[in-house]
Amino acid sequence: MTAATSKYADFESLRQQAVALRREGLSRRQIRDRLHVDNNDILNRLLEGEPPPEWTKRPNAKDDLRDRARELRLQGMTYDQIQVELGCSKSSISLWVRDLPKPERKRTREEASEIARRGWEATLRRRDEERQAIKRAASEEIGAMSERELFLLGVGLYWAEGTKDKPHARRERVTFVNSDPGMIRVFSAWLDLLGVEPERRRYYVMIHETADVAGAEQYWGDLVGVDSSTFGKTTLKRHNPRTNRKNVNDDYHGCLAIRILGSADLYRRIEGAWYGIVGAVPIPQSGNRT
Repeated sequence: MTAATSKYADFESLRQQAVALRREGLSRRQIRDRLHVDNNDILNRLLEGEPPPEWTKRPNAKDDLRDRARELRLQGMTYDQIQVELGCSKSSISLWVRDLPKPERKRTREEASEIARRGWEATLRRRDEERQAIKRAASEEIGAMSERELFLLGVGLYWAEGTKDKPHARRERVTFVNSDPGMIRVFSAWLDLLGVEPERRRYYVMIHETADVAGAEQYWGDLVGVDSSTFGKTTLKRHNPRTNRKNVNDDYHGCLAIRILGSADLYRRIEGAWYGIVGAVPIPQSGNRT
């Protein structure tokens, strides 16, 4: 028999002493030191079935929250409502009240959907207000525009949206097509800057045949300050019933094409200016890349 085994040989006698000390209110540490039991497994066996004294129990800081959560659940509150009320996590609430019956639905699905819709509409309004505020701030930053700025802007607009000359199809003529009234206004101001006379400008509407053709012609005529009766023949795009067109509301006016007569020299100036802009853009050095 080893020394460790002989130390605990009279187990029943040792257990009686341990139980007696436990019932006197001693803690595990006190019993261990009093009986010189340094093996936790042996100590557990000695005290098996004996509850700890009240003074050794640690208070649980969440006991009050748990009791309150159960009380609120029985009153019919949801997890979200209990979380707002108590400020604790929904995972804790779920553990505390999962044995309780779910509260009866107090709203119909339609009522709940309507509440959710109103909340979403408020979110959308807030987002739209933020969006518009950013746009206003950016617009105000532009301020007055110099002639040079307008010239460079017009060259960039044309090279993005205007017809261009190709080696396989010579088109040294200026034609600009766009559906954005702002683009048309800026391009018209750019033509004025370059001294392109109004009589050299020809206008054509391009629009779906199912749209308000006459209304679109009137709209573009008012925008550029020209009687729409002087416009060239409107180009109608055939309607394909298999396509799901999105541009069918009252804001749809098709596109306006602006063609400049005798514009070969003007086109060459535009192309040359564009290449000048490209050449003036600093080329980043490979060592400066981050």
